[in-house]
Amino acid sequence: MSSVTPNTNQIPRINEPAPDFEAKTTHGMLKLSDLKGKWVLLFSHPADFTPVCSTEISEFARRSDEFAERNVQLLGLSIDSVFSHLAWGQSIEKNFGTKINFPIIADLDTKVAQKYGLIHPAASETATVRAVFVIDDKQIIRALIYYPMSAGRNIDEIVRLVDALQTADKNAVATPANWRPGENVIIPPPQTQADLEKRLATKDIEITDWYFSKKTLPGATKAKSN
Repeated sequence: MSSVTPNTNQIPRINEPAPDFEAKTTHGMLKLSDLKGKWVLLFSHPADFTPVCSTEISEFARRSDEFAERNVQLLGLSIDSVFSHLAWGQSIEKNFGTKINFPIIADLDTKVAQKYGLIHPAASETATVRAVFVIDDKQIIRALIYYPMSAGRNIDEIVRLVDALQTADKNAVATPANWRPGENVIIPPPQTQADLEKRLATKDIEITDWYFSKKTLPGATKAKSN
């Protein structure tokens, strides 16, 4: 269990424990802490039956298998009711041809939205903004992205972000700008003179400068474009 104490600001911060909650969803009552062991992608949308949100949730649904392959539980949220979520799901299936097979939180009392800083009065006093929280299998917030009401999310980038986080965790590396699975990763800079000399003498890595080196991960294969 992390020894870090969550801050008291409105928006949780990276590498802090994800605020726990119990909420009513389209799949029944759900407690975040019950999902420990899975990665969780918590994403909010301003409202059901709105155009941009409809494109987003249908794309999340269309690509839900990709998230499942990565041990990621999708979890939507807005301050609409369960009845609204269910009706919207029927509309999405009819008009976009995708079935929403993950829970959507009915946050009518805004308790979850308040914990995650999802209500920005300057954007809307009554709707949650577009936000994405990537929560790892230990229930630690690893990444967060906020979007304005007018801009739909790039699901390719969200999948890429999950891949980058999981690759970094598994291999103790970092990923460069625009990295995609299968491409070379960044090795952390050496911390001692001995490490530096060993790094410079290593033949199977790509060294640009003493602090900047890349390597190919064993069995790396490039991801296919969606």
